[in-house]
Amino acid sequence: MGLIFLKYISDAFEELYARLKAEEESGADPEDKDEYKAENVFFVPQDARWNYLQSKAKQPEIGKFVDEAMDAIEKENASLKGVLPKVFARQNLDPTSLGELIDLVGNIALGDAKARSADVLGHVFEYFLGEFALAEGKKGGQFYTPRSVVELLVEMLEPYKGRVFDPCCGSGGMFVQSLKFVDSHAGRVNDISIYGQESNQTTWRLAKMNLAIRGIDSSQVKWNNEGSFLNDAHKDLKADYIIANPPFNVSDWGGDLMRTDGRWQYGTPPTGNANFAWMQHFIYHLAPTGQAGVVLAKGALTSKSSGEGDIRKALVENGLIDCIVNLPAKLFLNTQIPASLWFMSRNRASTSSATGLEFRDRSNEILFIDARNLGYLINRRTRELSPEDIDKITSTYHNWRNVGGSYEDIPGFCAAATIEKVKSLDYVLTPGRYVGLPDDEDDFDFKERFTALKAELEAQLLEEAELNKIIAENLNKIQMP
Repeated sequence: MGLIFLKYISDAFEELYARLKAEEESGADPEDKDEYKAENVFFVPQDARWNYLQSKAKQPEIGKFVDEAMDAIEKENASLKGVLPKVFARQNLDPTSLGELIDLVGNIALGDAKARSADVLGHVFEYFLGEFALAEGKKGGQFYTPRSVVELLVEMLEPYKGRVFDPCCGSGGMFVQSLKFVDSHAGRVNDISIYGQESNQTTWRLAKMNLAIRGIDSSQVKWNNEGSFLNDAHKDLKADYIIANPPFNVSDWGGDLMRTDGRWQYGTPPTGNANFAWMQHFIYHLAPTGQAGVVLAKGALTSKSSGEGDIRKALVENGLIDCIVNLPAKLFLNTQIPASLWFMSRNRASTSSATGLEFRDRSNEILFIDARNLGYLINRRTRELSPEDIDKITSTYHNWRNVGGSYEDIPGFCAAATIEKVKSLDYVLTPGRYVGLPDDEDDFDFKERFTALKAELEAQLLEEAELNKIIAENLNKIQMP
């Protein structure tokens, strides 16, 4: 991913360099750093340009040349200080393979214009992030939210303009998708400004590269290893949109140090679980007309331990909860914990949003969507939402929320419940409690379902048997003299 980033900034630099070279007689200077700064292009020193590195690709010292290139770029561009990886000269990295990889990456975009290059390389970078996350398993989920979940969050909120905030931003996927949304809906990308925070430095570096490769200003994406609770990098920010996927059920979040924190307006969160600390952190940073869409462990919909039920009750009674979406299983790479989406709004009685969209008064209702049966398996362990699934959920929400929408309850899928109804169910927010059973529930084929479950169990047992066989073979090898 570091190489792809290097290729991108080199492509953008070379394009502007060629233009300035052609305008030298008019006073342009292709080696003047200010010329590049004015065009929002990173300045790339001579020995860090892709053509130079590619000319050295067959040499055994290629790793050293790449590391020196990364270091030179950081020195010339303050916003990249401490961001780029300098790991290519390590002994465990074969220089021949690295040289071949440089040649392969060199074929990407083939000198196309900057916009084309950014689009192609951006897709490649995003693909690598996803594949890396799959390979890393649980660790990968710390920096990567599956693209279909990010798309759903962004399409639901429609962030056309304003301040977008993610206080646990991972590799920056929420920001990238927000800008894609604006661009695809003929909006102006400059109408969006992003703010973020990340506690893992490696992940923060990925975010900075991910945003830079898209031409997104990441100056307000901050890193500190204390995290958003103990060291809030944007204390005074009131965001128009908050889009986030905080880590689920974190127990060591430092809650014992913040029992009287001003963010806990709806109840002090338990020290053993950060879910409702995150929720109140989001609400604290919402502007008066702000909206939030966040991922949370499904247990937060029902939990009553350590005062969590009281906090959830306060959020409902204060009119902050707009919509709850129950998600399918197997969407997330880092956990098998069932998840849900919470959509919140500071002013649900308003008939207009911060971006001019017309909303109706929903202050006495909450929309519940049960999407557990949507999505499709991309492999045995991972599920994804299709564009049709995302559209179905999104259009349901918008038809319920927007003025002039054509919403109606669909048994088994969606229901608009009054606050009184929620109160009668003791403020439990599980969508299944409200949407009921689908009309075709009587058509359930028990035999067919049993056969499918049996086949799935047999496949799982077979895989476990093969895994045990591999483990036994390796143990035998270890024990051999």
